[in-house]
Amino acid sequence: METFRTPDERFQNLPDFPWEPVYREWQGMRLAHLDEGEGPPVLMLHGEPTWGFLYRKLMGPLLAAGYRCVVPDLPGFGRSDKPVDDDWYSMDRHTDAVVSLIDELDLTDITLVGQDWGGPIGLRTATIERPERFSRIVAMDTGVFNGRQEMTDNWLHFRDFVAGHRDVRVEMLVQGGTVGELDPEVLAAYTAPFPNVESKAGVRTFPPLIPLTPDAPGAAEGQATIDCLRSDTRPSLLLWADSDPALPLDPVGHQVQTLFPTAEPLTVIEGAGHFLQEDQGGLIGHTIVDWLASQA
Repeated sequence: METFRTPDERFQNLPDFPWEPVYREWQGMRLAHLDEGEGPPVLMLHGEPTWGFLYRKLMGPLLAAGYRCVVPDLPGFGRSDKPVDDDWYSMDRHTDAVVSLIDELDLTDITLVGQDWGGPIGLRTATIERPERFSRIVAMDTGVFNGRQEMTDNWLHFRDFVAGHRDVRVEMLVQGGTVGELDPEVLAAYTAPFPNVESKAGVRTFPPLIPLTPDAPGAAEGQATIDCLRSDTRPSLLLWADSDPALPLDPVGHQVQTLFPTAEPLTVIEGAGHFLQEDQGGLIGHTIVDWLASQA
């Protein structure tokens, strides 16, 4: 399998991101993750086209409150190696990569924080693959897909655009998913992992992985995850941006809320787009800390 490894120098001088990656080997690749702090682990999973850098604003409040932050870069993203073959990427492989990290670190009593594709990957892991290792669930601007869900026109346009542009501009996708105007150095950090067409296979292939029919790959696992969530009694918290153009609060956020019957009422994060961690990361970090304290 051919992979691309982003040169380390592209990750120098990342703004407000002082943490060094930990590397491990998995299926012939070098995968990166952050492992900072001590205490109960909080596993934070990114989606498309971001990487662990997205969670930097949440990490401060969580670390200060005594939590351990584990933040992987999925294969094809961030400082992890990137298979260059578009056909390599699948929900199964991304899920397997997360499961292997949990097992290698022997994480228990995990709080899952998942956004965008980090949601379906993390929720499948927490309900089907390793439910005994998770104690709490936090979901943000995400979903679980069984092929029966209705996708918005904005999302369909986004899927077709990304799939049709092999050298898709990552900075345009990230800026389009935020409310605030991002500083050039922040946009540079999001584009750092992807210096060429070969490095962007993961970016291109994530959107088409969402099953649009019940017989599509991943649909059965999505339905199984939904079935588990609807009977799940673990504490859960759902946060949603007020200005998400891809997965709007109404109707998507309220529909996703129904998957968590024991959850707190949906918390709306104002002044935020799809990448709400970028727009309101500090607020979200403190909100999660307060919620975790209430569970204790």
